[in-house]
Amino acid sequence: MSDPIYLVQGDTAPQIKATLTRSDTGTAENLTGSTIKMHFRKAMTTTLLFSITGTHTGVDATKGEVVFNFTAGQLNVDPAHYEGEIEVVFSSGTRETVYEILNFVLREDFA
Repeated sequence: MSDPIYLVQGDTAPQIKATLTRSDTGTAENLTGSTIKMHFRKAMTTTLLFSITGTHTGVDATKGEVVFNFTAGQLNVDPAHYEGEIEVVFSSGTRETVYEILNFVLREDFA
């Protein structure tokens, strides 16, 4: 499991940067031309809350880098523990899901 990523309820601008590497070689995965999604759900449940399509803006896809931007309304959920799963669909149409689950802790906003 990964270290927790901390978020605040109702925020509209958090970004998560991930670098995807091959577990067998440790080399960065070339994500050029791929579609990468992060699926988000409450921990210990099976109900998908939303998916975010990753972007390569400001990062290098050839080095396995992708950014996920949360948008308005996505974090309007109860404070709790959440999970994220990253899925890559390569330009060839093949699909690979990252085995490691991202862990999120969402706290209530003060205001």
